[in-house]
Formats: sequence, structure tokens, C-alpha cells
Amino acid sequence: MRRTNIGILRGVLAIILGVVLIMWPEAAIIYMIMVIGACFLLPGIYSIVGYFLRNKENEVTSPMFPLDGLGSLLLGAWLLIMPHFFVNILMYLLGAVLVLAGIQQIATLIRARKWSIVPYGFYVLPSLILLVGILILVYPMDVMANTLTVFGVATLFYGVNELINWYKFRKRDYIQID
Repeated sequence: MRRTNIGILRGVLAIILGVVLIMWPEAAIIYMIMVIGACFLLPGIYSIVGYFLRNKENEVTSPMFPLDGLGSLLLGAWLLIMPHFFVNILMYLLGAVLVLAGIQQIATLIRARKWSIVPYGFYVLPSLILLVGILILVYPMDVMANTLTVFGVATLFYGVNELINWYKFRKRDYIQID
């Protein structure tokens, strides 16, 4: 896959995520936490099962029990069993993601100025994304009821902006849009 096609994929996935977060914000946060829990649980299970199913006859020394796998398994189970506990923590993570996404898009536009004219209007959406991320980080509890909707809108804008940037700058293969 060419490097610029990753920008299309990232843009489309961001638009889909944004629409889902706008339409079902309450359910989306619980399921997001549960998916994160599954992402911790499965490697933990794999690590521990692999430890017990290893070929013990060919070993000179016995390996240590995979404590990192056990920690991953326990954290994943905790996230799956008690997702509401992690909602507050997730607000900070979502704000940080938006801050990083806004900074990344602004940096990409600054790099693109070396090879092409970038109108100032292209900086509006990344600046808004950055601002929303900062607001979520500063006031996570005050905006918690609307945070996922706001995050969804910002993610939707990010996806649209990513596609616009890809379209405008696709002629230059050496510009890394991602």
C-alpha cells in the first residue's frame, strides 16, 4: 500500500468512529473500554497458556512465570468486568488523543508548505481539534456528558480534514500525509 493511501484509510476510519460516537455516545464509551479490556485480556491468556503448554523436555532451565501476561490478563478482566470505573480515565485519554491529532495535522501542513501553497483555511480544523482536546483535558468532568459527542464531532472533522489534505497533496508521493 502506498504511503498516501494510509491517509485515506485513516480518514475513513475516523469518519466512521466519529459517526458512531455521535449517534451512540453512552454505549460507545462502555464498548470502547471493553474492547480495550479484550486487547489486554487476549495476549495475557495467550502468554499464560503458552507458558503451561511449552515443551518442557527440551529446556535446560525453566523460564519464569509470565508475570506481564498475568498483569495483562487481570487488567483486561478488570476492564471487561468494571468498564464504568474507567470512564473518567478515558476522558483524559480521549483529550490527549485529540491534542496529538491536532498537533500532527498542523505539523503535516507546515511540512507541506515546503512543496505546495497551503492556504490558512487548512489550519482551521486542526486548530479546532487541538482546542477541543485541550478543553477535554482541562474540564473532563464538566463536559463528560457531552465529551464523546464532542470527541465524535472532532473525530469526524479530523477524518474529513485528513481526506481533504490527502486529496490536495496526493500528487507529491514524498510528502508524508500520515
